[in-house]
Amino acid sequence: MDSQSSSLADVLERVLDKGVVIVGDIAVNVVDIELLTLRLRLFIASAQTAREMGMDWWTNDPFFAPGAARAERLQADARPPGELDELRSRVQQLETALQVATSVATREPVSRSESS
Repeated sequence: MDSQSSSLADVLERVLDKGVVIVGDIAVNVVDIELLTLRLRLFIASAQTAREMGMDWWTNDPFFAPGAARAERLQADARPPGELDELRSRVQQLETALQVATSVATREPVSRSESS
């Protein structure tokens, strides 16, 4: 029993160290009509081995690395320095222009007969 567990551990260690690829296709046909095709590509390895082979997609996936998603959002939200102050100043200018325009529009014209 002990030799079996040690050999299983050796096999598992070798698989994780080197990696294993399993490839297969399953097709379901009825009267020469293809109903379903499954293409299976399975790669089993340790995370370190996968990274060494250039397969590190999970490091940027928000589901597997929530910190990566947050960092990506923060980077996308980053603004150049002074942009916020510039936007506030522009909003203030627009509000002032709107107040002037509404006060001019609501002011009733004074007739000449009333002013004399």
